[in-house]
Amino acid sequence: MTFKASDVTLPDLYEASIVELQNGLVKGHFTSVQLVKAYLNRIEEVNSKGPALHAVIETNPIALSQAAALDDERKGKGSRGPLHGIPLLLKDNIATLHEEGSYALLGSVVPRDAFAAAQLREAGAIFIGKSNLSEWSGMRGEWGRLKGQVPNGLSERGGQTFSPYYPNAHPSSSSSGSGVAMAIGLAAGSLGSDTHGSIVFPSSRNNIVGIKPTIGLVSRSGVIPISSHQDTVGPMCRSVTDAALLLNFMAGPDPRDEVTLRQPGLVPDYMKALDKNALKGARLGVPRSFIPNTKVIEETFNSSLDVFRALGAEIVDPADFPDTEELLTSKAEKRVLDVDFKVDLNKYLSELVDVPTGVKTLAALIEFSEKRAELNLPPPFYNDQSQFKQSEASQVDDAYFSALAEDFDLGRTRGIDATLAQFNLDAIILPSEHAPGPAAIAGYPLISVPLGFQPDDIELLPVTPSSVYTQAPGLPFGIAFMGTAYSEFKLIGYAYAFEQATHVRLQRKAYEDAIPRTQLTDIMSQL
Repeated sequence: MTFKASDVTLPDLYEASIVELQNGLVKGHFTSVQLVKAYLNRIEEVNSKGPALHAVIETNPIALSQAAALDDERKGKGSRGPLHGIPLLLKDNIATLHEEGSYALLGSVVPRDAFAAAQLREAGAIFIGKSNLSEWSGMRGEWGRLKGQVPNGLSERGGQTFSPYYPNAHPSSSSSGSGVAMAIGLAAGSLGSDTHGSIVFPSSRNNIVGIKPTIGLVSRSGVIPISSHQDTVGPMCRSVTDAALLLNFMAGPDPRDEVTLRQPGLVPDYMKALDKNALKGARLGVPRSFIPNTKVIEETFNSSLDVFRALGAEIVDPADFPDTEELLTSKAEKRVLDVDFKVDLNKYLSELVDVPTGVKTLAALIEFSEKRAELNLPPPFYNDQSQFKQSEASQVDDAYFSALAEDFDLGRTRGIDATLAQFNLDAIILPSEHAPGPAAIAGYPLISVPLGFQPDDIELLPVTPSSVYTQAPGLPFGIAFMGTAYSEFKLIGYAYAFEQATHVRLQRKAYEDAIPRTQLTDIMSQL
């Protein structure tokens, strides 16, 4: 859909691409100030009012002045490039001015912008706000539980994020605010972070594209950590094109993140990977052992295999990992993350310029939370600091190093790399819901693209009263593309070809009340 302003056709902000918006800015159809105003109004409509999706923790109070400066720069000096004056959202653990969804770091002063944010800002992007998240990226309470534990998408400052595809539906995983915001057009693009599914899961659940890059492609400096061995930052957008564009500006070496200095040569131009014919001749493997009997998702995924074949790909099915059973039962990742969270968080906190609350260690964070437990989170969640405490009790010891070696062996050597070699594959595909594990412990890339939606007659779960529904009619799900280290260019090509052949995203929109009404025409018609 498009909208008319005089004789100019304007993009619908529900779906507008970065390329469309930049084209309008270049032609003078609208300004960055008008674009920022439109997105801020859209956030106000649905964030705490109406459906109260709680996708955004805070908006940037100087976003309009930054937009005005970039408009003036465009007139005086010309454009910086494709991101000049484009409004984006950042997950709230990515440093600019304020930190995290917890009051423990409210008002803290960071030494500098996160590297990824600095790269985008230099390219002319405007950060109009911070998106909501699972508090401490899900590392506060016991993992994966909803009964009496801290749900995903819930933070003290931001409240509970909800998916816009069904009222009170679970948004899935830590970067939930970025996923929800992209689903309904609250910004042109966004960034999330991922340790084990936190980009891929909410991208799948909210019907958008998410790229989890190889560890080392995008710097993590300035991002509140969980694990230096698994953390990464990646784009979450409405299309593969937009995600590839943001990745172009985010990727590259950073002396403050040593692993990025080991990148293999120059970072490619990911926009050149956008080829509708990329799947011709590709061999794609399906690791069936990772796909449980989830009827609708499995059936839709199986149907998609014919799409791949029609696009010229050869499907190897099954192409199971040789170490499948060990991967599914290993406890090594949990031990690694327990230790890494303590070590990496303490390092991050120690480098902050100022923390008004005095929280400079994980131990101090636990103490802070205990003293104000009744103010922290709504019951019954405020009592749970189980993961904090497990991490604080952990140690860098022989068992830790053994677990780390096991992760790399299971995820890389005998996992993804062995499977690619054994079946002579270019990539691995499977439903996004079941994809993150091997890539997480390997540090390898994943891309999620929309695949389908739950049917209208599916049972609403849980049946008992809950703050969020984990299964509901119309909830989206995605398909994931997995490869070896630094195979993003190839995976982006495959994802783009599939996306362009299927156009799943607009087959179903968010529920009516969750769709903001403000468009550029509304802002431009104001005196």
